[in-house]
Amino acid sequence: MLEKLMQKMGLNLYKTTQAASTELPEVTIAEHLGVRTLHLSSDAIQGAMRMGMPDQIELEYVQQMMMWMLFKTAPQHIVQLGLGAASLTKFCYRNFADARVTAVELNPRVIATCHQHFKLPVNDKRLQVLCMNALDYVNDSANHGKADVLQIDLYDAAAEAPALSSTAFYQACADTLNEDGMLTVNLFGNPQNYRANCNANLAALQEAFDAVVWLPLVHDANTVAIAFKQAPAVDFEDLYERATAIRLAYKLPAAKWVNGLKAWMAEQA
Repeated sequence: MLEKLMQKMGLNLYKTTQAASTELPEVTIAEHLGVRTLHLSSDAIQGAMRMGMPDQIELEYVQQMMMWMLFKTAPQHIVQLGLGAASLTKFCYRNFADARVTAVELNPRVIATCHQHFKLPVNDKRLQVLCMNALDYVNDSANHGKADVLQIDLYDAAAEAPALSSTAFYQACADTLNEDGMLTVNLFGNPQNYRANCNANLAALQEAFDAVVWLPLVHDANTVAIAFKQAPAVDFEDLYERATAIRLAYKLPAAKWVNGLKAWMAEQA
């Protein structure tokens, strides 16, 4: 795992902000071999950026959170819950010029660090980074039915399980999406409780969405799921064609996502 390698290499972790409250964790960053990583009061990696390619997505599980591109080509509103190192926010902002991009992040230190150290652009007519609780955002009826895509990666400093994971939360996420909207979510957790936490999240998603599929585990303990308000018709020949287009246009390994979806469907048969 990347953080273990970084510890072995004796990385220079350094503070970017001072903790003004005991309720929110301190933000630190590290750099190794051209990759800058974001941490919240621990060695757990909350996001990463390759310095020479700041708008590309570095980590595989974060790349997987773009697998909605297999099913939707022209989103109008993309929402991230949890900013991390702003990888998804920047990628969507740079590559979907007709879309509004909203990111919701509770910790103002994370937002400031992303602006200063992770090339996050300032807010404009297409980009809005909100400093607020993700639960408040999805529970606000003013936001319901507005998003084409939700991308969820919500973790505290301990990163032992998703910070929000109830059926009520996922139902509010479904309410935030429009009729054919979809959601991707990173399900990471403490190895001792990982499977139980992952299964509990998948069960909650299945209560709130018409169809839920997940990819094989990566990075030791990351499972990315995609949930659909309306189950799509799946044609793997079409998906592989779309995956090739995504690889050529965006340099993302989308064929691996299709392989994972196909393997999942075979397991369910």
